[in-house]
Amino acid sequence: MKTYRMGLRNRIYLSMLAIIIFSLLVIGITTIVFFKNQNERYHKDRLQRKQEIVVTSIAYFLRETPVTANMDVVIKAFQEKIIELADVNNIDINIFNNDGDILMSSHQDMNNPTFYKLRVPDIIIDELRHSKAEYIEHRQDGDSIQLSTYAYITNDTGEKIAIINLPYFSDNDSMEHELFSFLTTLVEIYFFLLIAAGILAYLLSNYITQSLRAIANKLKSIRINSANERLQWKSKDEIGALVEDYNRMLDQLEESTRLLAQSEREHAWREMAKQVAHEIKNPLTPMKLSVQHLQRSIEMTDEKEQEKLARFSERMIEQIDALTHIANEFSNFAKMPKTSLEEIDLKKVIENAIGLFSNEKALITFDTTVHEAKISGDKEQLLRAFNNLIKNAIQACSKEKVSRIQIALMPEAADWKITLEDNGNGIPKEIQSKIFEPNFTTKSTGMGLGLAIVHNIITQHKGQISFEAQEGKGTTFYITIPRVNKGG
Repeated sequence: MKTYRMGLRNRIYLSMLAIIIFSLLVIGITTIVFFKNQNERYHKDRLQRKQEIVVTSIAYFLRETPVTANMDVVIKAFQEKIIELADVNNIDINIFNNDGDILMSSHQDMNNPTFYKLRVPDIIIDELRHSKAEYIEHRQDGDSIQLSTYAYITNDTGEKIAIINLPYFSDNDSMEHELFSFLTTLVEIYFFLLIAAGILAYLLSNYITQSLRAIANKLKSIRINSANERLQWKSKDEIGALVEDYNRMLDQLEESTRLLAQSEREHAWREMAKQVAHEIKNPLTPMKLSVQHLQRSIEMTDEKEQEKLARFSERMIEQIDALTHIANEFSNFAKMPKTSLEEIDLKKVIENAIGLFSNEKALITFDTTVHEAKISGDKEQLLRAFNNLIKNAIQACSKEKVSRIQIALMPEAADWKITLEDNGNGIPKEIQSKIFEPNFTTKSTGMGLGLAIVHNIITQHKGQISFEAQEGKGTTFYITIPRVNKGG
């Protein structure tokens, strides 16, 4: 059975709608609860205002008709005043003595035997006596809400003479009508808001997924061996972060492709170098021995003939030695050992490399202010790299002038920076882009595999090598290798 998978755009759209509907429901419920609370608060405030008016009027009356004790019997003037206040304010008033027994009421028949059974609940009396000046009772009586306030009546000396009770009934029919009218208006507003929000959610889901679809199409079109187009996104939002990661991925992919191609080229060169070294070395040794044996075995009386033979033998041996040197270069390149890292002093490595060329006709200076330069490296491989650089610098100088080489070592950020400057003939512009590639030359003093080996060694030490060259003036190589620590 084929299952239906909802697309991202539809999921975003439905999620937005669900959030909007949920939000509207929460707002609606909150509004209804708030409306009911406000309505109840309105009736409470209205009842409290009426109570304040009544209590104030009674206090004014008691100034003219003093009552000095607990009122157990209602005097006629006081009863008439209470009925008058009830009529004027359109409310009901009950009067109880301090013990909670009913004394009079403006709306109940005092001749009814059950009338005198009315009492103030003990819990309300305790609240009035110990903590509150007034007490509001809230009860639901059928469809109506019954609110009652209780408070002490005091005379002009502050004595508590009676308890006044104002019962109040709020009509739920009126409140429900108001609530229904309010909700009808709210639903109409929410309906139009829902339509507008639905359209907006649809447009937003299209806008978001359009960007994602563009990225997906770009991902589908990625090719390893071709230039891939970068995405452009102006906003610094989540889509912008995704686009930035996509462009970064392309850079990493191209770098990985470049390194892979370089590794494949180096591997092919090593295989070829191994074969070339093997094929060249095999006949060279017997050729050299044969020439030497021929020189010893031929006896000539003629001095001129002997001299010719000697010159011939010398030239042949020189060429054989040159071919042997070439074969050894190929063999060394093919047998690059695995880097064995340990903590070493780069300064000593450079000094050792310079010491190997002390007998050469070259002026080599080493400028540094550091006591030691600790790195994680392979001493033998780095010595070989600097040997190749110094040898190339010496060979780059013509025989007519003295070779001058300046080497400097200094700290730079988290790296050690090495500069090697010579006064040679420089590097022709047409080969500068391929200077670190295996590029064997037939010139015995030329740059063949040496710089390719140097580049390989520096790269294996997580370093970088670059150069600046001016034809006829010289070349400066720049090398950076990570430090073990930032001290030094």
